[in-house]
Amino acid sequence: MPRILTSLRSKYRQAITEAFEATKKATGSSSSGSFDSFSSTASYEASGAKARAKQRALGNLDFASKNAMTLSEACQILNVKPLQDGKTDMEIVMNRFKRLYDVNDPEAGGSFYLQSKVLRARERIEAEVRKKEEEEEREEELQGGWRPRLFNRWRGGGEGGE
Repeated sequence: MPRILTSLRSKYRQAITEAFEATKKATGSSSSGSFDSFSSTASYEASGAKARAKQRALGNLDFASKNAMTLSEACQILNVKPLQDGKTDMEIVMNRFKRLYDVNDPEAGGSFYLQSKVLRARERIEAEVRKKEEEEEREEELQGGWRPRLFNRWRGGGEGGE
C-alpha cells in the first residue's frame, strides 16, 4: 500500500479514536466495546494484508491461493495420464482442453464453472511442465557451464557478427 494511503488510514483511525473518546466523555459512558472491536479488526486486517504482500513479494503463490488445483485433479479433469517426470504429450492435453472448453461454452448451453475448471486444469499442467523444463535447463547449465548467447556474436561466431 502506498505510504500516502497508509498515513491517511492512520490519520482517520486517530480521528475516529478521538471522536469515540469525546463521545464517551460527553455521555459519561465507560464502555467502548464497539470501538475496541473495530480497532482489533482493523489491526487484524492490516497485519493480514502485510503478510499477504510479503508472501506475494517472496513469490509464494500457494499462500495467495489456498484452493489451488492439484496436478492429479487437473489430469482427471482433462482425462490425461499423470505426468511422468514432469513430462506429458501437450498435444493430447491441448486437444482435450479445446474439446471440453467448447462443449462447456455457456453460449452453447454449457457451464461457465466447468469451462473455467477446464481452463485452470490446462494451466496447471502447463505450469508443471514448464517448471520441469526450467529445472532441466538449470541442471544442464550447471553441468555444461554457462555460455552466454551474445558472447559469440561479439566475437564474430554468431549471426550478424563480423
